[in-house]
Amino acid sequence: MMVHCAEPRISAEPHASYISYAFSQYVGTIAMDLQQLRYFVQVCEAGSFSRAAAVLHLTQPTLSRQVGLLEADLGQRLLERTGRGVRLTDAGQTLLPHARGLLAAAQRARDEMRDLHASPIGRVTVGLPPRVALTLTAPLVQAFRERFPRAVITVQEGLSLHLREWLIAGRLDVALLFDPQASAQLSYETVLRESLLLVCATTQAPLAARVGLRALASYPLVLPSAPNAIRSLVDSALRPRGVALNVVAEVGAVQTVLPLVARGVACTILPESAVALRPADVALQWAAIGPPAIRNTLVLATARARPATRLVRETAALLRTLDFRAHQGAA
Repeated sequence: MMVHCAEPRISAEPHASYISYAFSQYVGTIAMDLQQLRYFVQVCEAGSFSRAAAVLHLTQPTLSRQVGLLEADLGQRLLERTGRGVRLTDAGQTLLPHARGLLAAAQRARDEMRDLHASPIGRVTVGLPPRVALTLTAPLVQAFRERFPRAVITVQEGLSLHLREWLIAGRLDVALLFDPQASAQLSYETVLRESLLLVCATTQAPLAARVGLRALASYPLVLPSAPNAIRSLVDSALRPRGVALNVVAEVGAVQTVLPLVARGVACTILPESAVALRPADVALQWAAIGPPAIRNTLVLATARARPATRLVRETAALLRTLDFRAHQGAA
């Protein structure tokens, strides 16, 4: 994909607004080589020329030369070599999201041409929170392979906050997110809502059928650390009411919380489905929270600005057919 025109003038002291302008001129006027952009992005993601060269099956001098040509076209230094790899310059940081967007657009164009066939060909990247990925990945991949035998699915795991950022940046095609912040750049469709529970070991005093919000302060708790979606949801529900929880430990994921609760270290607050993650020999008790109840919401998220390929649209449709409540139990 080549576009020719005159080269823009380069300032001696570039700044972010100029770099964005220079890149827009580069896109519209210079003989742009998408392959060079791909090489640049790969070096950024790998963190060094040597690792990127290995991934791309190129020699390191060849890769360095191609990135150097890109820098020469832009009139900017994009990467600085360090003892441990490379570091993005200000110009490189400005270019990186543009480069990813162009590469993604080019890939979508190729995929849409392939989609003219009866069975979609291409690659789709789905983002899943860890507790969803734990139980949903297997049925998702199996159903995908049966429905789209000529396509490839990539499943990326991450906290909902990070998945949301990756979706906006174009690194994901579709994602499942827990209670994401509203965004004009994303479209959300609710696929599951469930109440949070107070969960304790059976060795502790029996719980009432329901525990009020203010009463939660009397229980020692182990909770996922921020920015976990459950923790953010709990904090946002209790902070306006002046309820300060007695958090005795914080961990990274729900899967780590349950063993601590089972040992009687503390109680926790989890969605209904997450309790199903406990091993068969672990005895737990739980109680509803509220009123008002605290409910967490799982949404199917797609980017508004990027036109979805047929494969992305059908993958989103496939996700809608899965039984989230049956497969839930991780976060």
